[in-house]
Amino acid sequence: MFWDNLDLLISGLATGATYALVATGFTLLWQTSSTVNFAQGDFVTLPAFAIIALHAAGLPLPLAMLGGLVAALIVLGAGFKLALVDPMLRHGMLPLAIAAIALGVAVQEGSKAVFGAEAFAFPGVPGGFDLGPLFINWQDMVTIAAAVVAVIALQLFLSRTRTGRCMQATAQNPSVAQILGIPVRRMIMLTFLLNAALVTLAAILISPTTLVKFDNGSSIGLAAFCAAIIGGFNQVRGAIAGGLLLGVVENFAATYGPDQYRAAVPMVLLIGFILFRPQGLLGRATERAV
Repeated sequence: MFWDNLDLLISGLATGATYALVATGFTLLWQTSSTVNFAQGDFVTLPAFAIIALHAAGLPLPLAMLGGLVAALIVLGAGFKLALVDPMLRHGMLPLAIAAIALGVAVQEGSKAVFGAEAFAFPGVPGGFDLGPLFINWQDMVTIAAAVVAVIALQLFLSRTRTGRCMQATAQNPSVAQILGIPVRRMIMLTFLLNAALVTLAAILISPTTLVKFDNGSSIGLAAFCAAIIGGFNQVRGAIAGGLLLGVVENFAATYGPDQYRAAVPMVLLIGFILFRPQGLLGRATERAV
């Protein structure tokens, strides 16, 4: 029975790994700047379109990916923070949330106007290998390996470097961090840049499987947001665990259940966790004094 479902488990982990990357960006932005970016899923599609355009213009694929990363750092990292988050956050969370939703709609419609409504193929790793009676795709293995390396590198950066510890201090208590001499604004900007890098990596990993289409970001963003809550919105490790769990459950549900209900899996899982474990898999339960 295990061997019969091993390929489903691997492909589910590959999908969940991309959800985990996007969900980690959700968590980092929330921790450092109290920002919930409801355009996060659409941020995944923009680097993919940029890479396709640069590759079609004649750049080799590695250089096109590097160009897509640089564009994401400028537009989705620094540009997003300076042009939208900073002006809107001073008015409160609700205006920022509405502005982020509007940005997501603008990204979708802009992508549709520029690139059209058809889906574009994205270069991936072809082929695979036989494992007993199963065929395992190389793309799934590369996706899992790349996500694991990225997560380990992020954890080492946050825990072993001075800048990473400053970012964690900023996330825990910005006021105290500023008193201690930590450049809080710089740490917050670095978080937005890290988020842009994470969504770019997620775009590179997930696009060969899902193709690149203007409205793909809606489902990716919803799944990643649910994964972040399922894992525990205040924990990076929780976002990773939530993404992997959601990817596996979604893949098995699509195989053994009606495929048209696959999009509902994140919401069903989210409702279950809110009812029975609202702090998430690895989150901490908190109480508020009234």
